[in-house]
Amino acid sequence: MKLHYGFDELSQLDWASILPIILPLIFVGLVLIIVALFDLYRHRDMRENILMWTIIILLCNSIGSVLYFIIGRKDVNKRALRD
Repeated sequence: MKLHYGFDELSQLDWASILPIILPLIFVGLVLIIVALFDLYRHRDMRENILMWTIIILLCNSIGSVLYFIIGRKDVNKRALRD
């Protein structure tokens, strides 16, 4: 049994059988990023640390978008209560 594989084995993969699994994951990740950036832009006057959240969303891909929706949207409640 071979424990280590190199990059030359990638050419032997059947990509047609793998693409139906990978493409929906890529699509969902891109949709999450786009929705998170759109929401951040739409509510930019109520958010704090807009540049930081933009970098997190773009560099951390799907995880960054999920973090924004869980943590970053709480800025709205804090700012609305202060104003």
